[in-house]
Amino acid sequence: MKEELVQLIVERLARDRAALRQAFEASRAEVGVRYCVIDDLLPQALAERIHAAFPKPESMRLMDSFREKKYTSKAFEKFDPLMADITFAVQDPRVLAEVEAITGIEQQLPDSSLYAGGLSAMVRGHHLGPHIDNSHEATRTYYRTLNLLYYVTPGWTLENGGNLELWDRDVRRNATIVSRFNRLALMETTHTSWHSVSPVQADGVRCCVSNYYFSPRSPTGEDYFNVTSFSARPEQPLRRLLARADNGLRQAVRMLVPQGLGKKDVYQGPKK
Repeated sequence: MKEELVQLIVERLARDRAALRQAFEASRAEVGVRYCVIDDLLPQALAERIHAAFPKPESMRLMDSFREKKYTSKAFEKFDPLMADITFAVQDPRVLAEVEAITGIEQQLPDSSLYAGGLSAMVRGHHLGPHIDNSHEATRTYYRTLNLLYYVTPGWTLENGGNLELWDRDVRRNATIVSRFNRLALMETTHTSWHSVSPVQADGVRCCVSNYYFSPRSPTGEDYFNVTSFSARPEQPLRRLLARADNGLRQAVRMLVPQGLGKKDVYQGPKK
């Protein structure tokens, strides 16, 4: 199944390559973060199969703090093989080559360990606060360059919440990307690419397959390092202060202990 998915994704990206590249570059004017979306990534029936195979929230790990609330998992051995197939299809070199042609970002590498990727599910009240992603993968050898987010909940609308938001550097204004069914969002990630997921306002489960690309080259041309760092919405000034203190503490720890203190949640591959 993975090979079929790869071929379908490559064909879909190639079909609109020129328009997608233009949209990716033009989007910088909105809030300074480049992005584009690919609607109807897969045939509808296949996208519906992926949604039907998506694990139930109760079988996933709940992440719950002032920063975020969502279910996540990369325990593919517990789920329908289709979930691993769609996740790792996005990491195929042929897909990566098409994404490079669209974004102009070169020397990208897939995240086979799913250091920051995998499956996520959000239900009413779940959210992800404004943040910038960890600048590197676990070894701090490669810079994170791109987020690839594939949404698979049929009928999801703007009013449901749970939508991707891209913010300006001051986290004051944003552009909203609806988590529309069968949509792939490509979003560059740098040390200023603030983004969030708006609170889910509806019943149902907002399902997403997440992938990230990395590169030995800094996406901005300059050296930098940051842990995943949170802010808060403009109407949450106290939470912004809390986030700033939290960021400073975690950044200091990582400077002293480069590999961090916590256990690394990475994908080890299928069990033998």
